[in-house]
Amino acid sequence: MTDKIITHLRREKPTFTALIEKKRDGGEFTADEIRQIVDSIMDAEMPPEQQAALAMAIFFRQMSAQETAMLAEELRLSGDVIDLARLSQPKIAKVSTGGVGDKTTLVLGPLGAAAGVIMPGMNGKDEEFCISTVEKLSSIPGFRGKVSLEEFRKQIERVGCAITEQCPEVAPADDLLYALREKTGTIPSLPLITGSILAKKLAEGCEGLVIDVKWGNGSFIRDLEQAKQLARIITRVARSLNRKCVALVTDVNQPLGDSVGTGLEILEAVRLLKGEGPEDLQDLVLKLGMEVVRLAGVAGSTLSAKQTVEKHLKDGSALEKFKAMVRAQGGKTDWIDDPSKFPQAKFIRKLPAPKRGYVHTIDAGKIAQGVRILAMMKDGTLDPAVGVTNIQKVGTQVKQGEPLIMIHYNDEAKVDQALPYFRDAYRLAPKRPNIPPLVVERVA
Repeated sequence: MTDKIITHLRREKPTFTALIEKKRDGGEFTADEIRQIVDSIMDAEMPPEQQAALAMAIFFRQMSAQETAMLAEELRLSGDVIDLARLSQPKIAKVSTGGVGDKTTLVLGPLGAAAGVIMPGMNGKDEEFCISTVEKLSSIPGFRGKVSLEEFRKQIERVGCAITEQCPEVAPADDLLYALREKTGTIPSLPLITGSILAKKLAEGCEGLVIDVKWGNGSFIRDLEQAKQLARIITRVARSLNRKCVALVTDVNQPLGDSVGTGLEILEAVRLLKGEGPEDLQDLVLKLGMEVVRLAGVAGSTLSAKQTVEKHLKDGSALEKFKAMVRAQGGKTDWIDDPSKFPQAKFIRKLPAPKRGYVHTIDAGKIAQGVRILAMMKDGTLDPAVGVTNIQKVGTQVKQGEPLIMIHYNDEAKVDQALPYFRDAYRLAPKRPNIPPLVVERVA
């Protein structure tokens, strides 16, 4: 056999079957093989059954940090990449893996922008759970959750922050890969979550990332060790891609804050931007905000970071940035100064405690499911006025008949469908349970 034939054979691409078998047997993909996989998914060259087999092989056999970094880079390069280099301010992305009642993304984009940090925010599916951040913002009259890539660029330059749906031009291969994960039950794959998040955030032009990894029954990550592992993988892979990264693992085994529902959560976010609101959310906003300003270099010490965050919440500058962002995306802002102008439900009723005791556990996922039933309208959008408020949290003592939550609704029939979810969400016990910490671990 001649040298020419040998060289040709060596350069032949492996078959899709060979790639599946390699990962099935615990092998590690090369850069060329990762590129081949992404290209073949983009071009629909790999048959669906082989795509499914490959996704399942990755799910069970995992990927190394180097493989995951190469995957993120190939996904990033599959579409347009936003160049923010001409902007002198630091560029930080705040990422959450999604949790019930989480309003921190709504607050931290404007808060970071008020502190002089560019905060690009295209929300992908790996960052949402049950009710998305863009669905919440879309409850604001006139607000556009979908903007063009050029509009996004201009808004980032002018306002310093934006929160939108993922532009289809950014990391399109990841959209295809996510659809594959949905069909194959591989959504929780840690390397695929990592590759997806980093591909999009790097394509948005960020220099660093603050990741809020949620775990618990109000998130798609139900296992604490898996959440810790994801935090470590993301930070490790981000560093290998020359990006600064800090991750907090946070508990969402009950809803964050006092409300769940699109418009109700917006109202709570506005309270947070005014330096008010429930204690757990204030605490998490402070901790994540401190990570943002420290990673950006705006603040050095822990004390100065805390003072910076508190300053922009108390002096109203973060709230003004939120208003500017809403206006830039077509939304009305008069209700921010007068919340009574925001859409309100026709009816409110309580969910009574069935007995005396302490709130022992709350299934946040069931709360969110009940809210979606209440809110879903015929056109597929969510009613901005409905949801639940005054959520009694774990450790709270209640008497029989006292409200566990207040239900805001417009349709009696939907309440009947949602009530079983709300009732099943609560477990009461005679003794007060131990209250778990909100932030479980910091990875940097």
